[in-house]
Amino acid sequence: MNKTISTVLISFVLILIVVIVCGCQYQQNDLIAITAGSDGNLWFTEPNIQKIGKISPGTAVITEYHIPGQFTPAYNDITAGPDGNLWFTEPRGNKIGKISPVTGKVTEYPIPTANAVPAAITTGPDGNLWFTESQGIGKISPTNGMINDYRIPTTNGNPSGITTGPDSNLWFTEENGNKIGKISPITDVITEYSITTASYVYLDPIDIITGPDGNLWFTELNGNKIGKISPATDIITEYNVPNIQGGISGITPGPDGNLWFTESFGKIGNISPTTNKIAEYNVPIGTVLYGIIAGPDGNLWFSEVNGKIGKISPTTGDITEYSIHN
Repeated sequence: MNKTISTVLISFVLILIVVIVCGCQYQQNDLIAITAGSDGNLWFTEPNIQKIGKISPGTAVITEYHIPGQFTPAYNDITAGPDGNLWFTEPRGNKIGKISPVTGKVTEYPIPTANAVPAAITTGPDGNLWFTESQGIGKISPTNGMINDYRIPTTNGNPSGITTGPDSNLWFTEENGNKIGKISPITDVITEYSITTASYVYLDPIDIITGPDGNLWFTELNGNKIGKISPATDIITEYNVPNIQGGISGITPGPDGNLWFTESFGKIGNISPTTNKIAEYNVPIGTVLYGIIAGPDGNLWFSEVNGKIGKISPTTGDITEYSIHN
């Protein structure tokens, strides 16, 4: 199944279930990705209304910028680039974009490969921006905008999340392939590792990040687990999340040394990389949650499908939410 179609179906099924269970109202300005910018603000994407926004962690002032390209309600991403700009993916427009945190100017770069469907994006150790595509991995130079694509071995693997590992490789998840992959920024060689759990046809590994323990940690949307893979031994270990309807999505290292993650059914969780103990926190009004990132203020910031940005204190567990459009 095509990545965009499969993720759309998963997203909307989760949204409908949450609406029925918790009585939430689905809004069209759902927020997907969130990242910390070089300007000290938190930047986020609003694909349904063609905007990128930012929120000040100190004042909670929100500013939005219109994007001329085409987003998609399924999935897109944003990350801070080595050039100080915010770089983002446009799955439906088949482009990579950047926005200046100083001027708000948007620049877009068409991907040469047709229907590449760019999803996640991250800064690589080589200074390029690396991103996932429906059938491969791409990279774009922040200096000249040149784009290169690399096809993965698994047909219809649908790469999703991507991050730089401690071994200086780019590690990524394969949503439909039930695999974790890596690509060398030097040789462009791709290696894949199967997730052995056979309980589901699609585990839907989504996001991936380097943990403070040197392992790569990833989320399983359908498998409802947190996994890790050792870059030294390639051994994969998985941990069940207590909430059996979690729908695990985003993951990020927190300032407390834990890995923090979002659950589609209105919870924020964390897992200790030393004890593997998991804790969960209820978001006041349950909703579908997507991205999560550590902010410059020491809190964890996350995006909600109901048009809100939230933050949680890693010390107290207190949650605060901010509506994008009052």
